[in-house]
Amino acid sequence: MSDPIFSLNDVTKTFRNVHALDHVTFAGNPGEVVALLGDNGAGKTTAINLLLGSLKPDSGQAHVLGMNSARQSQEIRQQVGFVPDRPAFYDWMTVDELGWFASGFYASGYHERYRAQITKFDVPLKKKIRTLSRGMQAKVSLSLSLAHEPHLLILDEPTSGLDPLIRREFLESMVDVAARGHGVLLASHQVSEVERVADVVVILIKGKLILKARLEELKSSACEVVLGTGATQVDPHDLPGRLIHRESSGHQQQWLMLDADPEQLKARFDEYDGLNYELRHPSLEEILLQMLKSSRVDKQNESGSSAETPHPSAP
Repeated sequence: MSDPIFSLNDVTKTFRNVHALDHVTFAGNPGEVVALLGDNGAGKTTAINLLLGSLKPDSGQAHVLGMNSARQSQEIRQQVGFVPDRPAFYDWMTVDELGWFASGFYASGYHERYRAQITKFDVPLKKKIRTLSRGMQAKVSLSLSLAHEPHLLILDEPTSGLDPLIRREFLESMVDVAARGHGVLLASHQVSEVERVADVVVILIKGKLILKARLEELKSSACEVVLGTGATQVDPHDLPGRLIHRESSGHQQQWLMLDADPEQLKARFDEYDGLNYELRHPSLEEILLQMLKSSRVDKQNESGSSAETPHPSAP
């Protein structure tokens, strides 16, 4: 197997006694689209800034393309494409002038590739940046990031507030980058769209790594269980798989199980007389929402609640 194209190894980063990242380890390989998911404050942007060398970890190490992020930030930025949520431009320049200006930081051929990408996105070269819509400016940002043919493309909430067509163009570009054997790290709230392109999913909640899995394996092993009549006779800890979250509504219970074989679960449930149940495969968005619910219940428990809810843990 090839070396990871980027990695965080047991990284901790604290701001004013708040753990933005707490002993986090994950990596991405060439040819993969890695989706970094979590709610606001989960640590996604902190992880990206550590990889780019904009921040230094309190402990642990970050590497990109075999280089130490804390010591080789400048070299890394030469070989990585980065698309932030709100890019900062010299907005008095035209689209073409901005590409010419950026080409001074890279090897020959950059401006020509930038123009080709801009043309592909149907952005007028002679328009001033400040006159462009947010969607058009996002296309300019992506074109700037792709023109030097980066080995790794990092995107931090790049499609937030964009219309569906532009978001789809972004997603298609990510797939193209990965298909060339390069890597993509995508932090996003658009979970349903990420699900269409991600190979690997990393979920952060309050600075902790909760899950890292290949999307295909996660979806095939995740099972939502809805229990009706007879639910009280079932102990989830005696079942195959990991119970991540459960909640009750009247006489009905809803569980999220990971690392579960639906056929094995069905066979076990059928052993209980009169048990009314339903099994289904949840979407990635539903899995994330259930994990966030579990985290919030855990926080309530820590503050004095007596409710008992399982806590998800990274494999």
